[in-house]
Amino acid sequence: MTMPARMLRLLSLLQSRREWSGAELAERLGVTDRTVRRDVDRLRELGYPVDASPGTGGGYRLASGRDLPPLLLDDDEAVAVAVGLLTAPGGGVRGIEETSARALAKLEQVLPARLRHRVAAVSEVTLPITLAKGTRTDPAVLAVVAAACRDHELLTFDYESREGAPSSRRVEPHHLVTVHGLWYLVAYDPERADWRTFRVDRVTAPTPTHRRFSPRRLPAEDAATYLDRTLAAAPYRYDAVATVAAPASVVLERMIGPSRSRVEPLGARRCRVRLGGDTLEIVAQRLLSLLALDVDLTLDGPAEVLDHLHATGRRLAELAATGSTKRDSATKASTQAGTGPGDGA
Repeated sequence: MTMPARMLRLLSLLQSRREWSGAELAERLGVTDRTVRRDVDRLRELGYPVDASPGTGGGYRLASGRDLPPLLLDDDEAVAVAVGLLTAPGGGVRGIEETSARALAKLEQVLPARLRHRVAAVSEVTLPITLAKGTRTDPAVLAVVAAACRDHELLTFDYESREGAPSSRRVEPHHLVTVHGLWYLVAYDPERADWRTFRVDRVTAPTPTHRRFSPRRLPAEDAATYLDRTLAAAPYRYDAVATVAAPASVVLERMIGPSRSRVEPLGARRCRVRLGGDTLEIVAQRLLSLLALDVDLTLDGPAEVLDHLHATGRRLAELAATGSTKRDSATKASTQAGTGPGDGA
């Protein structure tokens, strides 16, 4: 039995969110509430367990279970899922490499030929960058935290700060945000009467309390903006400040991993960049990404940071000199042999 396009659309909506009211579904589908009820009944006849809650506050929900028929995806959704699985190893979740590969293999088996070729093309040219093992997030922890965010459920967990200090927290989880492979939880801490951010890889023993709360309004446009501001204001062990002869927009587009709040415009053609980090190597890495812009800049920082950068510059100069010597030797040998670049190719 084939399924009409409208019912496929209804099923897709039910799969995309925890619960929908009948009025919302009718508006999305451009039909009446009665048509929605009739289509829901047909989905049930086809084996899809759609639960309905009565009353004005009720709605429809696609129940989970072992007998749920196959998940239906349209073309763009199937490719999006495949791309997500391909890039998952760079997402900072522990053990995701093997499980994402298995899931992608299963997906490719059920895709129609036209989509299988598109996914294969992406797969052949995609190589995700993975993080160090110490920064990996436990997928079980991530799942519990994500569910608490979705269900507006108070969450308790043990937490270890950047300095290694342990604490126990009870928070109102708001959102998960991922930045450069690290996962952060943005939450309201009632005990401290303030918003907090937590690195999820430092969270252990997350436990739902089965107590719901009404979400508070963030002191920012969204969770990503709030996290950006928080990271920019966070104290680092090492700090340096660069004044760059380039617009802030250019620095944000091309510099490796800057927080928007760490780049301060100084007019139309100059900006100030805070190069903080918990290690001297991170500060040096951020400075090198600025140097790649090939613009004038000045640097200010404590002696230990400047000494480390000086030593890094010296090693780079020595490496460049070694490479130049080898290149000159190779060119001289090639000339003596009577060949030039590309000869004999």
